Amino acid sequence: MSNEQDRTSRYKEGSLTLSGTVMLGTGVMIGAGIFALTGQMAQMAGALFPLAFLAAAIVISFSAYSYIKISNAYPSAGGIGMYLHKAYGDRLPTAFNAMLMYFSMVIAQSFLARTFGSYTMQLFGGDEGGQIVSILGVSLILVAFVINLLGNRWVQGVASFVGILKIGGILAFGLVGVWLADSLAVDFSRSGETGVVGNFLGATALGILAFKGFTTIANSGAEVKDPHRNVGRAIVISIAACVVIYTLVGFAVASNLSLAEIIETRDYSLAAAARPALGDYGLWFTVAIAMMATAGGILASIFAVSRMLAMLTEMKLVPHKHFRMPGSIQKHTLVYTVVLGVVLTAFFDLSRIAALGIVFYLIMDISIHWGVLRYLYQDVKATRWIPAVAIVLDLIVLGGFVWVKMNSDPFVIGVAVATMIVIAVGEQLFLKSSARNKAMKSDESNAHSH
Repeated sequence: MSNEQDRTSRYKEGSLTLSGTVMLGTGVMIGAGIFALTGQMAQMAGALFPLAFLAAAIVISFSAYSYIKISNAYPSAGGIGMYLHKAYGDRLPTAFNAMLMYFSMVIAQSFLARTFGSYTMQLFGGDEGGQIVSILGVSLILVAFVINLLGNRWVQGVASFVGILKIGGILAFGLVGVWLADSLAVDFSRSGETGVVGNFLGATALGILAFKGFTTIANSGAEVKDPHRNVGRAIVISIAACVVIYTLVGFAVASNLSLAEIIETRDYSLAAAARPALGDYGLWFTVAIAMMATAGGILASIFAVSRMLAMLTEMKLVPHKHFRMPGSIQKHTLVYTVVLGVVLTAFFDLSRIAALGIVFYLIMDISIHWGVLRYLYQDVKATRWIPAVAIVLDLIVLGGFVWVKMNSDPFVIGVAVATMIVIAVGEQLFLKSSARNKAMKSDESNAHSH
């Protein structure tokens, strides 16, 4: 009996405050949002990239509505996985889309890890080959893993401390950058290479990746104090804060670097933008803020995604192996999440990591909105036209992004499609397997005996 108890997930209801939850969400959002994506968005949309951040904020505002409504009605530590289950039940759409969300979040932590390495290496003249960037990124993931093992209080404490420092530092960077810029004029006529509309939509998709960290809050669910109110409030506060920060910093970068310079330094564009305005001191300051932001983001991402996978495991929607590891399922999913993140960090570059993440996320996001629109709108008291608009916006942005990538990097779209096919086939086989049926019957008999 003790062994069985040891294998269960252990969630601490009410262990996360509203402010701590906001810091977890903004930790993931800010880390990836401006430190690496700014340059990639500029490469795709040209000088329109500050407006792409605003367009992404509009899309996310419609998107967040569904998550807020469901989280207010069904707060859960399983977050997205539980929301999908409420809409689609014990079937393939739930398992498939939940795994897309899982992989998109693991991809996000790998993106943050490589961003950490890219900025850190600016203190030492850069890393052309990228080997040291990978080593630094992997090391950061392992440190975040240890902190997550220490428990919720450590995660919240570290994330809050780092969050306050980085938000203050990023605001200082943006304000000083705008203040010292020769001109705030941005030439919006300079766009990307494959068409104004397609590139702008592609950059907007990357901008959505910068905001999607709010789902980290949804995955904290029942561990938040007064979750029926505070989960939704934390999502709104996090998105609003990031809209202000992203807009300010986007214009600061565009005012201090030419478009060619932003693209050339796309993996560390904020550090490059700090040098003309503030010299070496500005560079060092920006690198320090980037290191804190990405570290806090990884900490929050690992915390949330491992809990979602643990919930999916308990719901018998994904297979699980203990591999003779001690401890609870939650600890095991933490290990799996870290191992996968380490592999992605070591072998994928930033642009391809971002591309995979946004494709997986937008498909899952559309499924969430369809679930609310078709099945849950009465239960969660949702206005149906809002998720309908969210679906249309997601489809437009996803279509633009895929079009751009098909012209510039069709391989990554092929990898995304192949991965989704593997997930769908694997999940279908598992859902029909005798091992899962046996586990479901065992759970039912245990429930009856209790």
